Amino acid sequence: MSSHNIVIFDGICNFCNGAVNFIIERDIHDKYRFASMQSEAGQALIEQYQVNDVGVDTFLLIKSGKCYFRTDAALEITKDLKGFWQLIRTTLILPPQFRDFFYKCFARNRYKLFGRREQCIIPTPEIRNKFLK
Repeated sequence: MSSHNIVIFDGICNFCNGAVNFIIERDIHDKYRFASMQSEAGQALIEQYQVNDVGVDTFLLIKSGKCYFRTDAALEITKDLKGFWQLIRTTLILPPQFRDFFYKCFARNRYKLFGRREQCIIPTPEIRNKFLK
């Protein structure tokens, strides 16, 4: 597990589940594993990394022993994806507080925009090994 980067996401959010599928499709080097924040694995990692104030609007990445939050997490992920997604990293010139302001605005409204599930995603057998329990 330590050799993989771990994305902790809101398992009942349709947008978040779409983001997970987006990463899986572009993760050609099989670097990523996933845990919903509602899962035991997600909760254990949140506690292990002593992440305070975790809400369903918090998107986390654990990579090389470091925990990235919100836009920093998303931008760090783009380093490893196939395609032109690394170009999005140019937004790193903006202060994190500025980027995260817009992230939080979007996150507060994502259920209204994209809906939510009653339960966390159930991965298909083909990708089940990418999810921590």
